[in-house]
Amino acid sequence: MANAAEPATPAGRSTKEALILTGERLFALHGIDGVSLRRIGTEAGMGMNTVVQYHFGSKDRLVEAIVQSRVELLNSRRALLDERAPADDLRAVVEAHLLPVIELGEEPDCYYLMFLEQLQRYGVGEHPFDRLPAATKSTQRRYVRRVGRLLTHVPTQLRELRINRASAMCLHVCADRQRARSFGAVIEPYALHVSQLLDGVEAFLATPPSAETLRAMRTSSKRPTALVALP
Repeated sequence: MANAAEPATPAGRSTKEALILTGERLFALHGIDGVSLRRIGTEAGMGMNTVVQYHFGSKDRLVEAIVQSRVELLNSRRALLDERAPADDLRAVVEAHLLPVIELGEEPDCYYLMFLEQLQRYGVGEHPFDRLPAATKSTQRRYVRRVGRLLTHVPTQLRELRINRASAMCLHVCADRQRARSFGAVIEPYALHVSQLLDGVEAFLATPPSAETLRAMRTSSKRPTALVALP
């Protein structure tokens, strides 16, 4: 429901909601740097050229608002699934965290996963994910700890890197599915998509590191840098 103090768009959304959804779509399709704030305001149906600056102040703040608008619902869903996930069941723990992302990829007119792909290009310094609310960061850290306790056969310095790469793999597969659907391509049934994806993620996490990987780790002069955690 639109805030009574804010003008509502023709679709019944508040101005901020319309700008967030329009920004998510345009950033997903054209990249963060490929879209002007003026274009977002125009495509959201706003007459003012400065409407985005008025509500968010800058492009970075709009990007943060897009992420926060999604992670609150994602984390609520994760909390419910977490309650049913046995702590010693790797697949159940992973599913509780990743299934809400997979489900979001099935929503019509949702561009969040492709938007996150664009955000990965921001790098790791001063990233929008670094400015997420403490509760969101806590959810991610708890997930990493829960999975890490089930991967004691993986050296500590590789563990977090592997967990974050597994999340990135899930994101890219689901974003590719969104793109394929938008082009009218035939996609696999949802049940098969979910089961096969979780099979792959679980296998990637649980596979013992090879002798080659362990040798490369021992001879490396640099400690692996964990990827930006995906909310």
